[in-house]
Amino acid sequence: MQAALDVHSHMLCEEWLALFKAHGGPRFSIRRVTGGAEVIHADGVPFMTPTPGMFDYKARFAAMDEAGVGMALLSLTGPNVYWGDADASARAARAINDSFADAQRAYPERLRWIASLPMQFPDRALAELERALGKGALGVMALANIGGAPWTDALFAPLWAELDRRALPVFMHPTVPCGCDLMGMGDYQLSASVGFPFDSTMAVARMIYDGFFDRYPNLKLIVAHGGGTLPFLAARLDRCWEVIPACRVNISKPPSEYLQRIYADTALYSREALRDTIETFGGTHVMYGTDFPHTNSDMGPSLARIDELPGALRDNVRGRNAMRIFGI
Repeated sequence: MQAALDVHSHMLCEEWLALFKAHGGPRFSIRRVTGGAEVIHADGVPFMTPTPGMFDYKARFAAMDEAGVGMALLSLTGPNVYWGDADASARAARAINDSFADAQRAYPERLRWIASLPMQFPDRALAELERALGKGALGVMALANIGGAPWTDALFAPLWAELDRRALPVFMHPTVPCGCDLMGMGDYQLSASVGFPFDSTMAVARMIYDGFFDRYPNLKLIVAHGGGTLPFLAARLDRCWEVIPACRVNISKPPSEYLQRIYADTALYSREALRDTIETFGGTHVMYGTDFPHTNSDMGPSLARIDELPGALRDNVRGRNAMRIFGI
């Protein structure tokens, strides 16, 4: 059986957290919520809880061993480094990327990593990309909206062009959607249950209709959490392409054809969601991911659902697809 490789796995470092606390305002803050946890808020909406496990590699390995996971691909969760000025964002990116490089050097059999970049400052981001790849990064992670801007914003074009030239994997992780405060996503922390999948779905749908995947055909996009709600909405995207002229201005193929070029992970919570994700993106385009150590991760149950799949498909999702895409 193929060893399990978790492509959706997060850690923090103390330097990143200190920089965030010093430079994250006024949009971001850390406040206590119901239950007593300290949670990062955006525009007053809670969305990310720094847990002790995000700083503890030994605890991570114990959890991986218990679930039967051999290797984790580390990335920085939201709000990533999309806050502060150019210097603060670049320092935060260097801090987290260096912490991941150090961790891989210490535990080469258990860890790989992908880089975070100060995307809103393209010159700094390109420089950090070069530096991070030199230190061992296997790709890049970016949030589904970058400080409120969509991936299709012209500001980011030089970055996508370089990532496309290098044919690198790019992992899209959701964050709070634009306008989250106006939608009342602070209630019941709806940012986590509804806002995150909405953020990814909106981002990818916009990219498809905008022609993003025709402009950057070599970029390998992996969308967290099974592609948000894209499996459920794929037929609706196609129907809108058929009947709404604006949806055909930039693309000549139905959106579902572009979905077959995208990858997704299995940070899902049911057999049905896993089935739909595999049917939408294809068995060679889905890879095991857990969102560990966030409180909503389910490392063991997620892997158990994958292990119920037929042999070749099971092994592809457990690790073979990820090893191929990330060159491990």
